[in-house]
Amino acid sequence: MLSSGLPQGAVPRLERPGPLRDRVYEALLELITTRALRPGQHLVESELAGHLGVSRQPVREALQRLNTEGWVDLRPAQGAFVHEPTEAEADQLLTVRTLLEAEAARLAAANAGSAGIAALTALCAEGERAVADDDVDTAVAVNARFHGAIMELAGNAVLAELAAQVDRRVRWYYTPVARQRGEQSWIEHRALIAAIADRDETRATELMREHTEHTRRTYHERPAV
Repeated sequence: MLSSGLPQGAVPRLERPGPLRDRVYEALLELITTRALRPGQHLVESELAGHLGVSRQPVREALQRLNTEGWVDLRPAQGAFVHEPTEAEADQLLTVRTLLEAEAARLAAANAGSAGIAALTALCAEGERAVADDDVDTAVAVNARFHGAIMELAGNAVLAELAAQVDRRVRWYYTPVARQRGEQSWIEHRALIAAIADRDETRATELMREHTEHTRRTYHERPAV
């Protein structure tokens, strides 16, 4: 086990072709958003470089970029640490998410066809299986895909672009409460699918707003780790 907290073999070595610093950035961001690298965790350049099979330079550049974007804190004379989100930061982000997703649900109800409904239903079944198997990582990933599918059905490119900007942070905040939300989250998804299939824009909007608000409240009420 490295002091950076990653199990040996947990992250594949990066392929050399392509812009390496960007690929290192993406790899580290994925580890942060899935909480394989946890908030407050010390990030040692040499260890991360060895784990990813690269030199320290692209790791240093990736950490600087992550610091600029608020994912990593660079502390003088101490090094790099995964950012620890405040309750206010989480509340602001999840509140914005509620606004975006509620509008996406309304537009999806107006625009979705049978193929789109079938895709949402399939994703819901996949998420329910993950919850039944207590597979949190898969449940989080499928949850993101489900919400992404609704955004796609909305058919608004500007809305989708705005949602994409907050998507990874939403995953970051959702992961600690995914098990707590569990089956109830997918029950809410089923009701949302029904409203979209019925082309009930008002109901779809209300259900999505309630759904995302449940997640926001659950995050703030989560047990201390």
